[in-house]
Amino acid sequence: MELRHLNYFQAVADELNYRKAADRLFISQPGLSRQIKQLEEELGVQLFERDKKHVELTAAGKFLKGEVDFVLNHLETTKQQLLQIANGREGELRIGFLGSASNQVLPELLKKINQNFPKVTTSLEELSNQVQVEMIQKDKLDLGFVRMASVPDELEMKSVYRDTFSLVVPVNHPVTVKNFTSVGQFANESFILFSSDYSNFYYEQILGICRDSGFSPRIKHKSVHALTIFRLVENGLGVAIVPSSLKEGYDLNVRFMEIPGTSRFTELSVIWKPDNRNPVLGKVLEIV
Repeated sequence: MELRHLNYFQAVADELNYRKAADRLFISQPGLSRQIKQLEEELGVQLFERDKKHVELTAAGKFLKGEVDFVLNHLETTKQQLLQIANGREGELRIGFLGSASNQVLPELLKKINQNFPKVTTSLEELSNQVQVEMIQKDKLDLGFVRMASVPDELEMKSVYRDTFSLVVPVNHPVTVKNFTSVGQFANESFILFSSDYSNFYYEQILGICRDSGFSPRIKHKSVHALTIFRLVENGLGVAIVPSSLKEGYDLNVRFMEIPGTSRFTELSVIWKPDNRNPVLGKVLEIV
């Protein structure tokens, strides 16, 4: 078995189409079929069910795909780390984050990384909770900043920031900080919320705040981006409930009002995989 066999297998497993996989690999379709046959003979198992119209992974093929994705990703990561080291760096840390982490927590962490480990570079990607979990499981990310109640057993999670909730209204809204006593004052308003795709746990917390005040919110719009939500509020399309820390960094015609009398709060947590082999991760975890 050679590395090319794994690359060829991955292409067919991704495409489930020999012609498309062959085009992606810049080889002939018969040549690709021979390589896959060689791999199956080497392993002693059938990896694909194939007829004239369909290509499907067998149970063994599905298992191998997960392992091959991990191995090839690890090789690519190793290559990138080697290039970093060769260029005088200590390595690269790949960080996923929710947009709400970019206001306070993430800038503070990056500042400390620069101060303590100036030869470490970072790669940042804004992603949903679930995508971060999946990418950390597959070693495609090293750290993630999420809002979740729990993570899979093979990952670690640590709370790094506890935040209150604030209601966001247009700047000319009649309810102000002085006369804001309950979210129930907005029971008849339209709400603009972070989509449950952003964080189902967080989404349920928002609904809980409204239920605590005796109503179910009339949800008019959803988004995974804070700026989009604030723009919609600014234009009078509804009100929103967000982590209070999001009031930093935006210059819009909206008013943030911390919700009074609620015991609910939101936590931003950092997640990672303990057996991640990136040597930079252990150094940065000390800062975290």
